Amino acid sequence: MSILAPLPWWPRRPALAAALAAAIALANTPGWTEGAARHAIAMHGEPALPEGFSHFRYANPAAPKGGRLVQGVLGSFDNLNPFTIKGLSPTGLRSPGGPFVIAGHVVESLMARNFDEPFTLYGLIARRVTTDNARRYVTFELDPAARFSDGRSITVDDVLFSWQILRDQGRPNHRIYYSKVTKAQAIGTNAVRFDLPGDDRELPLILGLMPVLPKHALDPATFEETTLKPIIGSGPYVIGKVDQGRSLTLVRNPNYWGSALAVNRGFWNFDEIRYDFYRDPNSLHEAFKRGLIDVRRESDPARWQQGYDFPALRGGQVVRETHTSEWPKPSFYFVFNTRRPVFADARVREAIATLFDFEWLNKNVFFGLYRRTASYFEGSELSAHGRPADARERALLAPFPGAVRADILAGTWSPLISDGSGRDRAQLRRALSLFAEAGYELRGAELVERKTGRPFSFEIMVASRNDAMDEERIALLFASQLKRAGITVRLRPVDAVQFETRRIAFDFEMISTRWDQSLSPGNEQAFYWSAEAADSNGSRNYMGVKSPAVDAMIDALLKAQDRAGVVAAVRALDRLLMSGFYTVPLFHPPDQWLARWTKVGRPDVTSRSGLIPETWWQQPQ
Repeated sequence: MSILAPLPWWPRRPALAAALAAAIALANTPGWTEGAARHAIAMHGEPALPEGFSHFRYANPAAPKGGRLVQGVLGSFDNLNPFTIKGLSPTGLRSPGGPFVIAGHVVESLMARNFDEPFTLYGLIARRVTTDNARRYVTFELDPAARFSDGRSITVDDVLFSWQILRDQGRPNHRIYYSKVTKAQAIGTNAVRFDLPGDDRELPLILGLMPVLPKHALDPATFEETTLKPIIGSGPYVIGKVDQGRSLTLVRNPNYWGSALAVNRGFWNFDEIRYDFYRDPNSLHEAFKRGLIDVRRESDPARWQQGYDFPALRGGQVVRETHTSEWPKPSFYFVFNTRRPVFADARVREAIATLFDFEWLNKNVFFGLYRRTASYFEGSELSAHGRPADARERALLAPFPGAVRADILAGTWSPLISDGSGRDRAQLRRALSLFAEAGYELRGAELVERKTGRPFSFEIMVASRNDAMDEERIALLFASQLKRAGITVRLRPVDAVQFETRRIAFDFEMISTRWDQSLSPGNEQAFYWSAEAADSNGSRNYMGVKSPAVDAMIDALLKAQDRAGVVAAVRALDRLLMSGFYTVPLFHPPDQWLARWTKVGRPDVTSRSGLIPETWWQQPQ
């Protein structure tokens, strides 16, 4: 891959030239040369696409523009600032900029991700990126054409402002990531340099995905407050009509500065995107059947099996499709809050997990369409399930003897497989044996603590707002399975706002949740599992993991110099999490299920990560 020639202004800007020439090289690969600014940055190795590439493989650059896409979302919203933890921000289908509708569509990041690669970024607001082999710093050169939707140019002051306000007042993951920067400064008038500790190879890419916010339009004093005032960004859409809690409309910005960039060709094809919010899955599904919603990503096996026999599908106006993905499968879990004494003992947690009868549930509720989850990186090369630890993993785990169970280290452990009857005696015996080791025994039909006689019981907090899983129904079925062992489970249904408030504060004993992983895990793993995150309200370390071994594997992952090092560190991390029995692994869909009205077109190919809705379009009449 060729190195870029010096920019036209290089000889006339000696100070900037000297600063930029002080860096760049990626991942100790021969294609990278010190002192060269590049169009892309890869986590490991070379970017797959060369300078001057035309478009991403999974986008159709000839896609027609125009029309409107209507999507349905479960839940509500009361905040249009998705970068704080207060309130509910409008969420929908995944966007390249992040899990929020507003991020990616309205607010852009410095660089854009290619979903055909594990983790590689290409130029967007920043047209060039510079770093060194040790990744002790990263410099972003801004595209002079980049503009906010109000016409103001994006400047280095906006980038530095975004970094600072997200570090100090943003979501917990932003605060964790951006606080690692040791120094941030402008380089001339068109570049920003971040100095880094040099112990985290992913950090330059994390900064590349940083949302860029307008300094002139935001007040730090009120940044963390909820607001329905449309946020200003630089993306292809602006916020149009807002009907709080009911609908949100995004309107194409006709003056969008980045429409001709390679990373955008074939993207953002609708003139208008509307998100309609529904309180329950059945209402959302009925709206789709009536044509009020254009596309539906189904995650309920029962509905996928039985809910699509209606006239429009039989007549060909609606089609159903199944798509595969190479990424780890998004999986569901019941999560133990180990901060609570009732779940402090790993044997108790394993016993409860043993009582989950997936085989019965899958046969009687899910039409056999789900698969049992065992790994936190299920269905990918990163999963440790069914694989013996290799020498590299064992070396990483050597300083922590006993942290991984022998059968998990050997790759022979799996969740217990029941006979599917719902009354498997071997399953019950195994669970009661574990409870006995932890100091519990059956007295009559009740499980009690042997020393105190206190009955064993706990509460599951549920919110039936998730179309992927009827939380309350699954919790009730699980409670009936636990009753066989003398355990009393109390269900506490709450509304979406209360659920989120209590989850952020870790104010629960057990909840259900879903983790989505990628082929390139990185800093977010600290947000999920680190000891620091366990004490940080709003993190996703719901279970309260505090393990030096887990922290060490995350550190090894971030320092890995090659793909093999990443795989070894992630598999070792997976084994530690499995050994801790911090969750009851439930299930995952093996594929992505999509139903769409045929007026919505999509590319013939999908990315390695699966469907990218931003590449869809409205078929011409």
